[in-house]
Amino acid sequence: MNTSTITTSAIVLTLLAALAGCTRDGETMGEAQKAGAAIDKTGDQIAAELHKPIDKANEAKKAVNDAALETRAQIEQATADASRGIDKATVEVGKQVEKAGEKIQEAGK
Repeated sequence: MNTSTITTSAIVLTLLAALAGCTRDGETMGEAQKAGAAIDKTGDQIAAELHKPIDKANEAKKAVNDAALETRAQIEQATADASRGIDKATVEVGKQVEKAGEKIQEAGK
């Protein structure tokens, strides 16, 4: 056997022995498992920190969308109000024209 194969085999056997002995009597998690759990926890914390700006951007997007919907509703209401105003004005103008027409007819008799 060459030296690199022996060295690799020794390293693998050492790691296997270390992993096999990670759990002590009465412990539910070995050292490697604890380290893995700590790495997972740290990864979750980092991910949560990275998501904070994304969450803020999503909140801002929602606020802008809500404001746009509110503005749209206000514009629609103002348009409806203006339309009713125009309708009233048209009716009033029609009444005035009708009165003027009646006066012209009376004057022509």
